[in-house]
Amino acid sequence: MRILIANRGEIARRIIRTANDLGHQTIAVFNNPDRGAPHTADATIAVHIGPADLSQSYLSIDKLVSVAIEHGATAVHPGYGFLAERLDFAQAVIDAGMAWVGPSPGSIATMGSKIEARRLAASARVPLIPGFDTSQDPMELLAAAKDIGFPVLIKAAFGGGGKGIRIVNNEGEFGGALEEASTEAERSFGNGAVIVERFVQSPRHIEVQIIGDQHGTVIELGTRECSLQRRYQKVIEEAPAPNLSEQTDTGLRRDALLLARSIGYDSAGTVEFVVDGTTGEHFFLEMNTRLQVEHPVTEAITGLDLVALMLRVSEGEPLPISQEDVTFTGHAFEARINAEDPAAGFMPQTGTVFALAIPAATSPGSVRWDAAIEVGSVISPHFDAMIAKLITYGPDRADALRRLGAALDQLIVGGVPTNTGFLRWLVAHPSVQAATATTRFIDELFAGDLAHQPPLIDLELAAATAATLFLAAESTQRASGNLWEQVGAYRATPHRADAAITLIHRGEQVQVTPIPASTSERADLSAPRGQATPAVIDLGNRQIAINVQGHCLTFTVPTASDLVHAEQESRHEDASALVAPFPAVVVEVAAIAGDDVLAGDTLIVIEAMKMLHTLTANGDGTIDAVSVSPDDTVEGGAVLVTFMKAEEEDPATSSSNDASPKESP
Repeated sequence: MRILIANRGEIARRIIRTANDLGHQTIAVFNNPDRGAPHTADATIAVHIGPADLSQSYLSIDKLVSVAIEHGATAVHPGYGFLAERLDFAQAVIDAGMAWVGPSPGSIATMGSKIEARRLAASARVPLIPGFDTSQDPMELLAAAKDIGFPVLIKAAFGGGGKGIRIVNNEGEFGGALEEASTEAERSFGNGAVIVERFVQSPRHIEVQIIGDQHGTVIELGTRECSLQRRYQKVIEEAPAPNLSEQTDTGLRRDALLLARSIGYDSAGTVEFVVDGTTGEHFFLEMNTRLQVEHPVTEAITGLDLVALMLRVSEGEPLPISQEDVTFTGHAFEARINAEDPAAGFMPQTGTVFALAIPAATSPGSVRWDAAIEVGSVISPHFDAMIAKLITYGPDRADALRRLGAALDQLIVGGVPTNTGFLRWLVAHPSVQAATATTRFIDELFAGDLAHQPPLIDLELAAATAATLFLAAESTQRASGNLWEQVGAYRATPHRADAAITLIHRGEQVQVTPIPASTSERADLSAPRGQATPAVIDLGNRQIAINVQGHCLTFTVPTASDLVHAEQESRHEDASALVAPFPAVVVEVAAIAGDDVLAGDTLIVIEAMKMLHTLTANGDGTIDAVSVSPDDTVEGGAVLVTFMKAEEEDPATSSSNDASPKESP
């Protein structure tokens, strides 16, 4: 086979890896921001398909099919996201004479609409959450919500990924929530239709992996727990789903098979359910007609390669296994590594990866790293925030979870902030340890008492540790001449320990004294259980990346001239300007030169990593100039709007980067 992978990042690399192992040739595609990305080097050939605009690159069916034909592809694998569940893409591939590595267009069409999927599930006698989907009239939807009883869930009828979903607690909230959900659904999926359902008070998100072939065989590969979510986006997944009664487990797997067989499902797919954590009742949620992000945990406990199976059945081969052949051994977890800052409302982050240290497996299969990044990779605002997946496997749940924590303690991603510290805290939380978390667990924690939220890192201690390690590396470099050293904790030399040193962390200066030789063990306080602090030091660029309690922190040691330049730059900052908080694409411009604005008025809406961020005025004032237009790409710190200065007082309006994320396509 010669397979075109109509995707990017870690899933493209994962598909290419299996294809290469099977002796197939692969075609990678890339747009401008992905030029030189790791997945392009992994493939047999790589083909440029367009600019940053996804509609002209990864979402362009015409371009992808043309590239596939031009370069002799015999099959197309869509991965997940992008066009993976687009009926017209699957049909275009088939019409061009190539194999579609996914389910039949009929299955995609049937399950692509949650409304149609609900009706099919009902006819197959699969339990459904009480809901309403027969009209889109707002008054009829409201009447249905009253009949169902608040709280209710409004959710997009098409698509997934947490888009177009709102919880409504009472009648007064319904109209606004309906408009928001419908608008978001229209923007994300091109269809604003919604469903109103009963909101399960203690919901768990459990799914069953399915695989079928074109000869009528469909088997299930067990359950996955996906309840650890933030704003309907999965954070950590595991297999098999824990703490299920035998009755619930059997019912989930039986009903998933019943539904898949009812439509003659013929590839990898997932049937998702809501399980009431109190009663154990399960209800059909949706079916994803594609490979899932979390498929590695199923592979870990079954020993099967789902991509290999997809490739075989796409060529018309029968499944090489039967239901009786499927066995489950051990337990597995997957943590999604995102370029985001949990301490700042999970704001997406960009940057260049200058250091990468991946935890080593202590036994075969105990640690797996599926990543879109390597050293030198640029994290841009054009794609989803997920940059890697860390998977651990053990003989039982406790061991697999312990291995995940240990791996997060050793992982280093230097140069871009990530959610690794948040993940490490989450792994150690009693509710996660006991497997009692519901889908509301994370959001309720962050909406509640600060005492229950992740503790702040001692930045000064971390900086002192980084400074100590940097000086040690300098000493080693002078002796060896090697400009790149990877070191752990060490004993500082006394004559360097008393000198203050300035470091820069995310644009802010931190002045610390390196840890003296007599107390150098303090360097180990930032690592768990007295271990040496994992660190990577790039002496040539004067950067240090260290892991502190799972947090990957990056420090720069500036030269004297760097500090002078930074001071000059700070003096020239315009306090009366609205600036971009990070690299992004401008989606909407509400600001007009000459307009008077009030505090809280929306001025600019930007998009970064598929999230919308609203930038508002934090005071009253008059707009002097607007520097951007919709679809402009801006760098972090770029001036977007300036304001007229008051004659006798400080500017009333300055940058207000209200980056409370709102879901976007």
